[in-house]
Amino acid sequence: MADKSTDKIPSRCTAGFTLLELLVVIFIVTLAAGIVFPRLPDTEATKLKNSARNLGSGIRFLNDQAIVTKKVYRLHLNLNDNSTRITQLSPSGEELQPGDQFMNRRLIEEGIDIEDVNVPSLGLVTEGEVTVPFGPGGIGDGMTIHLKGGEKEFTVIAYPSGGKVKVLEGRQEVDS
Repeated sequence: MADKSTDKIPSRCTAGFTLLELLVVIFIVTLAAGIVFPRLPDTEATKLKNSARNLGSGIRFLNDQAIVTKKVYRLHLNLNDNSTRITQLSPSGEELQPGDQFMNRRLIEEGIDIEDVNVPSLGLVTEGEVTVPFGPGGIGDGMTIHLKGGEKEFTVIAYPSGGKVKVLEGRQEVDS
C-alpha cells in the first residue's frame, strides 16, 4: 500500500493580497471618499478658517486693485448682519458695484460673526457698519478684524502702506 503522505504534492502558501488587488481597493476607497467628502457639512471651525482666509485675500486683492487701477474702493463691514460688500467710488462720488466678480463674492460664510473691527481713525467698533477706504495708495489706515465661530476666533490684520495682511488663529491684538 502506498504512503498517502508521499502522494501529496507540496503546495505553495498563497496567503495575502496581490499588488493589483491592493491598488484596486485603494482606488475604490479614494473614489468613494472623493464623492462623499465634498458633500459632508462644513464644521463651524472650517467655516471660520475659510471666512478668515477669504476676508484676508479679499483685502489683499482690494488693496492691489486700488493701487493698479488708481481708483477708490470701499470695504463695508456690517457687524449687525455679519456681511461684507465692496463698492467703487465714481469720480462724482457715487458708490457703484465693481464689475469684478471677485469683489462681488461673499467673504464671510453663514454662521460666522464679525465680533469687532479696530481701525485707528475710528477706534474699536462692535456694532453697525464700518467703511474702510482703499485709494490709489492702497489702504490708508490699518485694521484688525476679529471673527468668531462658536468658541473659536480668528484675527485678520491689514497693515497700511504695503498691503500686507495676516490671518491668525485666536484673538490677537496689534500693538500701536
